[in-house]
Amino acid sequence: MLATLVLCVILLPWAGAGVIWLLGDNRPKAQHAVAVGISMLAALCAILLVLNTQIEIVLSIPVGSFYQAASFKADGLGAFLTLVSAGIGSLTVLFSVAYMHGEKQLGRYYSLILIFIGAMCGIVLSNSLLFLFFFWEITALCSYALISFYNDDPKAVAGGIKALIITQLGGVGLLAGALVIYAHTGSFEIDLFLSEASAFPNTTLALIAFGFLAAAAAKSAQVPFHTWLPDAMEAPTPVSALIHAATMVNAGVYLLARFSPAFFPVPGWKTAVMITGMLTGVMAAVMAVVAVDLKRVLAYSTVSQLGYMVYAIGVGGILASQFHLLSHAIFKALLFLAAGAIIHTIGTRDMRQMGGLGRQMPFVRSVFIIGALALAGIPVLNGFWSKEMILEAGLQGGLAWAFWLMVAGTGITGLYTLRMVWMVFFGRPYVDRQIHGTAPAMKITLAVLAVATLISWTLIEQFSELLSRSFPAGEMHILKLTHLGEEVLGNPATWMVLGIILVGAVIWLVHERLSWLRSGFGWLDKLAKASFGFEWLNQRIVLLCKGAATFLRASQTGILNWNVFGISAGLMLVIIFLTLWK
Repeated sequence: MLATLVLCVILLPWAGAGVIWLLGDNRPKAQHAVAVGISMLAALCAILLVLNTQIEIVLSIPVGSFYQAASFKADGLGAFLTLVSAGIGSLTVLFSVAYMHGEKQLGRYYSLILIFIGAMCGIVLSNSLLFLFFFWEITALCSYALISFYNDDPKAVAGGIKALIITQLGGVGLLAGALVIYAHTGSFEIDLFLSEASAFPNTTLALIAFGFLAAAAAKSAQVPFHTWLPDAMEAPTPVSALIHAATMVNAGVYLLARFSPAFFPVPGWKTAVMITGMLTGVMAAVMAVVAVDLKRVLAYSTVSQLGYMVYAIGVGGILASQFHLLSHAIFKALLFLAAGAIIHTIGTRDMRQMGGLGRQMPFVRSVFIIGALALAGIPVLNGFWSKEMILEAGLQGGLAWAFWLMVAGTGITGLYTLRMVWMVFFGRPYVDRQIHGTAPAMKITLAVLAVATLISWTLIEQFSELLSRSFPAGEMHILKLTHLGEEVLGNPATWMVLGIILVGAVIWLVHERLSWLRSGFGWLDKLAKASFGFEWLNQRIVLLCKGAATFLRASQTGILNWNVFGISAGLMLVIIFLTLWK
């Protein structure tokens, strides 16, 4: 049964993508129906997978002596992330029925989304590093194509190319690490590496560990690779929700969590992970304060929250990290899709051209505020509990100065969250608008996510039991709901953090009176808008890659015979290499 479920969550979306493509764009109703039906069926399979996890390999498909086997396992960590990918993905597809109504090229849109969902499930279920890399690259390709979906918009195309190049740089680290592991063990099996990692030479293990960290940082938009994610906002808003909440950005956090038992002994690795997460969490929060594009504010908040997850892994809080991943997936999907409902209605992403929408869009306002309160970490929503678990882990196992910077980041989060809510829903309306109602498909999606944001934290005991079976004995304790309340509410640091969040909110409420103070921070405003200099660095990398591609273009003659010869010669070289390797 488990083997069938694993195949279904990966192959059903891919089969659906093929069906939608064959239907053709002249049958949009059929395309909508197939996309929703297939995605919901994949989500159902993911639910069944979570209810029937096991730590052993459930499926192994031989694919040759070098490639060995495409093996899959449905342990707690993989099954939980499959549910996130397929579950949030299905809601995104349902939302798209209304959002993409009347749009052209629906076949391309839905096909890419379904391939994306299937590939993300493949990443978290694969027990072969080689096939994990295969699925990893498919998500990169899909993200590029979806970010560039409006291919007549130069900003969308540029954003897609930037995302592809930067995430591919990180992919080099993953591939290099996988090949080093194969060279030492003769296998790509993840379980085998985790069991034998302690026998690796220190230098070799460090090379693998930091290569994987680079891959995770690029995929999950961590410093210095974080600038691609805000530019990904040129995609349709449901795609933004899919990338930011359900699929691609979670892959890097998953990679660090999955391999953390092997990498924790590597000198400096935990500190590097912790500092990477801390810098990303705080810097992205500052960038969100100065952004005026609604989707970019949410993008920066995603980068910041991913930083908290990475920081948690660095201080040893694997459970806290993954629990926040779950919370964030829910409330960030809610925020992005609610933002999509707003943008779909009024036709702008500029918060300065909004204002007063709360009276005209009361349902969207209510669910958006629920998501915003969870983002800010306000009791008793899911984001409060998981973020407090992260800070508690940082207090116990991290450096003191990094912990206090993360605490300061919670105050900045409160500031930009209230600023966003106020500019969109309250204050003076920008212009008088005729607002049409929110479509039923949108309301259903938003309602489900809002309820999940309110209650998902109550599953902490089942969640910790699920994850505990994915790690070595003693690595993760089972946390009961009552103990969660005692640990969080009984910790004085919790109330201090809530006080700092309140301070951040108050600063926004009185910001007009603090104009004299703001003028002294003009330098910080300029730095934040320039991504603290990393935008310049990332642009140089993109330009360098484009220049290399232009140079290599000369090798493409356009003559079919030469192309066939080049492919055949390349294939022969690969075969010779693999033969000599064995």
